[in-house]
Amino acid sequence: MTNTLARAAARYDLGALHRELVEEHGGEVDDSVPQLAEADPNAFGIALALPDGDVRSVGNARDEFSMQSAVKPFVYALALRDNYDAVHEEVGTEPTGESFDAVLLEEDTGRPPNPMVNAGAIYTANLVEGSDARAKRERILVGLSAFAGRELRVDEGVAEAEQEKGDRNRALAYLMRSMGTLDPGVDEALEVYAAACAVLVDTEVLAVMGATLAFGGRNPRTGEQVVSRRVVTDVLSVMATCGMYDGSGRWLRRVGLPAKSGVAGGLVASVQGVAGIGVYSPPLDPVGNSVRGVRVCERLSADLGLHVFDRELDPS
Repeated sequence: MTNTLARAAARYDLGALHRELVEEHGGEVDDSVPQLAEADPNAFGIALALPDGDVRSVGNARDEFSMQSAVKPFVYALALRDNYDAVHEEVGTEPTGESFDAVLLEEDTGRPPNPMVNAGAIYTANLVEGSDARAKRERILVGLSAFAGRELRVDEGVAEAEQEKGDRNRALAYLMRSMGTLDPGVDEALEVYAAACAVLVDTEVLAVMGATLAFGGRNPRTGEQVVSRRVVTDVLSVMATCGMYDGSGRWLRRVGLPAKSGVAGGLVASVQGVAGIGVYSPPLDPVGNSVRGVRVCERLSADLGLHVFDRELDPS
């Protein structure tokens, strides 16, 4: 069945979908840091990364943007690779029903509720191995580059702005420190997290990163096994239930794919054994998801039959 879906994805008319949804003008560009506020609201790219490593794209698919929260599944994967048991002991996996930057921890444990909200992502970024912030930053960048199949870089201006403007993240870090659940200093923890959010990608790269998860942790372009299948299973599970902010339940019902969005307008989704999906469009809906990104994935899921709970089963 997955081979049939992959062939259908390879033939899908992305150009027609792009022409239709480019007329969608809802949403607002995020202005939490100056670099995000400057984004072109008309920029719109779609990409599919297929099992043979081929990447099909349309629109502004090679415009660079910072990953922001779209980095969270991949940082979670790298933390699991380095400290599997510690991650599961120290970070929850439950949806919150709250904003992604809510100053909120689990009441009974003091743990972050899941790795897809800011508290959990700050924590998991600092469970990646490294003797200090610089070493952790470098290890995360190398790991993200392996997911992407090419060398990535950090936009240092965005990283600095994230640290300067990130009052709620600082509050979360201090709260975790007060609960005894965050070992590094607050400044070090936030430096690592901000740098991860500021990694630059384009829509094609995002699709390849999603495809690496979709194909069991193996990058379809390079053939490198970036993380184990056990790690991928955990990451996709949490993406499916928690990846789309406070719209995750609606997303899973309508689209039925593990996905993660970011406030720069990026969205990455994984279709197991079939493809990785990348979308870039800066205007966001009220919960922080790309308006066009959501519409693209709704259409791809419906047109290709990708919903994880609504695929036709092979009776053989």
